[in-house]
Parts: sequence; C-alpha cells; structure tokens
Amino acid sequence: MTEKKTLPPDDTPSVPPVPEALPSPGPAAAEAKPDSAGPAVHCESAPASEPDPEETKHFKSKLKKKEGELRQLKKERDDLHDQLLRRLADMDNLKKRLDREKSDYLQYALTEFIKTVLPILDNLERALDRADEGDASGLPEGLRLIQKQFVDTLGKHGVSAIPDVVHHKFDPNLHHALATEESDEVEEPQVVEEMQKGYTLHDRLLRPALVKVRLPRKTNA
Repeated sequence: MTEKKTLPPDDTPSVPPVPEALPSPGPAAAEAKPDSAGPAVHCESAPASEPDPEETKHFKSKLKKKEGELRQLKKERDDLHDQLLRRLADMDNLKKRLDREKSDYLQYALTEFIKTVLPILDNLERALDRADEGDASGLPEGLRLIQKQFVDTLGKHGVSAIPDVVHHKFDPNLHHALATEESDEVEEPQVVEEMQKGYTLHDRLLRPALVKVRLPRKTNA
C-alpha cells in the first residue's frame, strides 16, 4: 500500500498581480502642462559711468599733498639720523679726550709737589758734601733746617703730624700699639712713648703713630 507524503506549506510570498499599463498622456495633455521656468528674461548691462573730473582732480591733489608730506618726513628722518651720528662721534671724541686727560693727570699729578721737594733734596746734598769735605761742624744745625723745610713743605700740601701723642689717652683711630705695660698709675690706656710719628692728609689718616701704651693693672678677683 503506497503512503501519501504531505508537502509543507509554501512560505514564498505571493506576488500581487501586475496592473495593466496606464495609457500615456496624449498630445493635448502635453500641451496643457504649464512651463515651470516661466518666460525668459533678457538683461542688458548698463554702460559704465565716466569718473567725475572734479573728484579725480581732488583725489590727485590729496595724493600729491601726501607725497610731499612723505618726502618731508623722510628728509627730517635723514636729518635726525645725521645729527645722531654727529652726537655719537662728539661723545666718543669727548670720552677719548677725558681718558687721555685722566691718564696724564694720574701720571703727572705729583709734578707740583715734587717741585717743592727738590730744593730740600738740594740742601741735604749740600750738607752731605760739606761733611765729606771734613767740615761737619754745622751738620746738625743744617739737618735741623732741612727737616724744618721739609715739614713746612708737607704742611703746604695738607700733610701734618698727629699732635699730642705722648702722655695722652690711647686712640685706636690714630695710634697703633707696638708694646704695652701695666701700671697702677693709670686708670685708662695711655701713650707713654712715640716710636714713629703718624701723619694725616687734611682730615684723612695717612698712617697711624706707632706707640707704647701703659694699661691699668688687672686686679685678681
């Protein structure tokens, strides 16, 4: 006995029937279709207007004026540049001259002082010559005169010896202690001997006086 096989249902979607072709529009419909572009418009460019002679003349006048101002500014700039170069050259020459004068001053600053010292050297040489010749009787007096002449010469240039040293209070600004000793006779440091004179130039210390100082004796506690 033969078995009948049952086929599964067909899942393929059904195709709808194709409608009949629509009739093409006739000539009348084509003629009735409005023109979407509208009527054509023809534009003609207007002829370029001629420049106004008065405006052109005014513009040229302003341009000429600006060019003149520019030339004047350039001339002033060049003049200022030349002046600057001349000023710089003058300053450089002045600096060189001042440097030269400063060098000359430092080199020859003692000229006048040396001129005043040379006569003292002359007198000292004369005194020594007389001593070499065997005439030494007046040598001490001559040396004292030379010393006085030298001190007077220094005084003319503002150099003076530090006064009132011995038996006065020790001043570290003017004195330099080379030796010290203790004593019951003093209550504060006191100069008892001047070993070398000190000098000042006007109000400035040239060198301190070298002294011996007496100190108060220290008491044992």
